Amino acid sequence: MKRILTILATLMLSFYANADEVVFYRIRLDQDIDKAAQRLVVKGLEKADEAGADYVLLDLDTYGGAVDAADSIRTAILRYEKPVIAYINMQAASAGALISIACDSIYMRTGSSIGAATVVNQTGEVMPDKYQSFMRGMMRSTAQAMGRDPEIAESMVDTAGVLSLTPKEAIKVGYCEGIAETVEEVINKVTPDKSFVIKNMEDDMTWLDKLIQILLNPLLQSIFMMMIVGGIFVEIRTPGIGLPLVTAIVGALLYFAPLYVEQLAVSWEILLFVVGLVLIALEIFVIPGFGVAGISGIVAVVASLAFAMIDNTDLLRWDGTINLQPLLRPVALVIFSLTAAVFGSVWLVRRLYNTRSFDAIALRQEMKAEDGFTGVVSGLDHLVGEELTVFADLKPAGKVSTADGRVYEAILAFGGYAEKGSPVRVIRTEQGRLYCEKA
Repeated sequence: MKRILTILATLMLSFYANADEVVFYRIRLDQDIDKAAQRLVVKGLEKADEAGADYVLLDLDTYGGAVDAADSIRTAILRYEKPVIAYINMQAASAGALISIACDSIYMRTGSSIGAATVVNQTGEVMPDKYQSFMRGMMRSTAQAMGRDPEIAESMVDTAGVLSLTPKEAIKVGYCEGIAETVEEVINKVTPDKSFVIKNMEDDMTWLDKLIQILLNPLLQSIFMMMIVGGIFVEIRTPGIGLPLVTAIVGALLYFAPLYVEQLAVSWEILLFVVGLVLIALEIFVIPGFGVAGISGIVAVVASLAFAMIDNTDLLRWDGTINLQPLLRPVALVIFSLTAAVFGSVWLVRRLYNTRSFDAIALRQEMKAEDGFTGVVSGLDHLVGEELTVFADLKPAGKVSTADGRVYEAILAFGGYAEKGSPVRVIRTEQGRLYCEKA
C-alpha cells in the first residue's frame, strides 16, 4: 500500500510540475530570407501551436534577402496570437531587421547588430527610391504596430546614413529588451524563476519537410526552370524523343511539386503552364509563321512560373488595391532562367552534336541505301498544271489527292491556307513535293 501511495504521489507531483513548465518553441533562422525561409517560419508557427508552446523563440542570424519573403514572415508574426521573441544571435540585417521589429520582444547577443535595411539588388547596388519608400513604409508601420519608435526603423532604410544598432544602442532607443549570450539566458529574462522546456523545430521536421525546404531554394528553382525550358528547346531542335523531354518533365515536377504542396502553386497556375506549352507547340508545328499563339504561349509560361513562386494573397493590399511588388523578383528570375536555358541549350547542342554523347540525348541515324532506305518520290513533273483537290488542309503544308485517289505531300507556294476539298493547281515539283497555288 505504501508503494502504491508513493507512486501516486510521485505522478501527481510530476503532473503539477509539468503543468507549471513554460514551453518555448525555438525556430532557428540562420539563412538568407527567401521562400524557403518564409516556409520555415510559417510552418514553425503552426508547429508551435501543435506543440502547445507558450512562447515562440526566433533564433535569428541573417544578412537579409528578398523583401517579399520578409514581408510575408513579418505578416505571419504580427498575426500570431502568442508572444514571439527575437533572439539576434549575431546579425539581423536588412530583411532580418524587419522581421525582428515585428516580434514582441528583442534580445541580442554581445557583438550582434540590427539595421542596415536599405533595399539593394543582387549585386549590392542601391535600388531606386521607389523601392526604398516601400521598405521605409513597412519598417515604420511595423515599428508602430509593436510600440517602437518609427523614426528609428525608418532610419535603418535611409540611403544617406543607414542606421545599424549595437545591443547597447538598441536598448537605449527601445529596440532591445536585454543582452543575452544563450537561448537559456533569454528565457530566464523572459520568465524568471519559472521552469521551462525548449522544443526545437528541427526535431519536429519530417524527411518530407526537409526535402521541400531544400527544393524551395531559389538557386535550385532557377535550375529547375532551366531544365524545363532547355529540355523543351533541345527536344524541338533535335529529331526523335529522348533525354531532353525527360529532363523537362523532371524539371517541371521538381519545380511545381513543392510549390503545390505548400499551396503556393495552385491548379490554375499549373494549367496555365500546360496551356502555354500547347500554344508554343501549335505555333511551331501547326500554325505557319510566328504570331499570337507563340507570344501568348511564352507569356503564359512566364506568368505561370512567376505566379507559382508567390502566395497570391500577397498581391492584394488591405485597401483592396493590387500590390505588384512581390511579382518583380519572380518575374526577373524566370526571365533570367529562360534566357540562360536557351543560350545554354544552343551551346550544349553545338558542343555535343559531333560526339557520341549526343546519341544519348536525341535520335541521330543515317539512312543509308545499303540499309534499305530510298530517296524521295520522283517523276511527278506530269502533274504540273493539273488541278488537284486538297486532301488534308494546307497550312500551308498538307496533302492533296488526284482524281484517281493518289495522295501526295503538297505546300502552297505563296503561303496562306487552303481547306480540305478546295481545288489547287500544281505549279512545280521539288524533292517529291508538289508546290501549288489556289485554283
